[in-house]
Amino acid sequence: MNTDESSRSLPSLPVPVGHRLAVGCRAGGAKGICLGLLLIVSIGVQQSAWAEDPWQAFTLTQPVAGPQPLVAETASALGVAPRRANFKDEQVSLPARHTANWVVDSGDNLGMPFMIVDKAQARVLLFDASGQLNGSASALLGLAVGDDSVPGIGTRKLSSIRPEERTTPAGRFVVSLGRNLQGKEILWVDYEHAISLHRVATGNAKERRAERLASANIHDKRISYGCINVPVEFFDQLVSPVFKGTNGIVYVLPETRDNHTAFATYYRVE
Repeated sequence: MNTDESSRSLPSLPVPVGHRLAVGCRAGGAKGICLGLLLIVSIGVQQSAWAEDPWQAFTLTQPVAGPQPLVAETASALGVAPRRANFKDEQVSLPARHTANWVVDSGDNLGMPFMIVDKAQARVLLFDASGQLNGSASALLGLAVGDDSVPGIGTRKLSSIRPEERTTPAGRFVVSLGRNLQGKEILWVDYEHAISLHRVATGNAKERRAERLASANIHDKRISYGCINVPVEFFDQLVSPVFKGTNGIVYVLPETRDNHTAFATYYRVE
């Protein structure tokens, strides 16, 4: 975000319900069975919000998703070898590996493409619906370490947000593509707290975001007000095509607690 940008009112938008959604149809323990259908609907929302650069006003254009496939039973529950994600020789952290394997084994993504945001490594991993890695990239994240958004932060003026409040919240988010009023495509993650994943914002030269994105120093990646900035090529060539015409799931890994507290049905799969 540009630090001189002020809050402005958003138009009424169709926003998918359940952006930060624990799979409500699961029951009976960590490896429970999904007993219902997930239906993502749209509602009209109007609020003030902040966002990166001129990313402030959003118009979501993603069609509503219909019922998703039932997840009958996990491989582990059937007593067979657990299903695992295919990382294609990509070097990833253990938390990211365990999370992707859990998603694939449990079917937590409900037949949708998914992404893992590894805050500790400042990287994003993009998978298709079956758990095949499509690609990965460096990412810029919220300036402050933390896994929760300050209540009401999505309606506050940019100038009122203190450095320690600039977090990228952890959790499971149902996501969809949208466009801002300048017509630029974004991946909307958490509307309530004004968090999106988008091409790196370079409007403020003093922030050196493109340089930070290319840096090998993880500390350089903490700069945003909470949004997730990725390379332009990664967004254009992978994110946009993968989520075109479908909703998806983004799992933002916690950095101050463990996965069990961030994801309702998480269990470790080696």
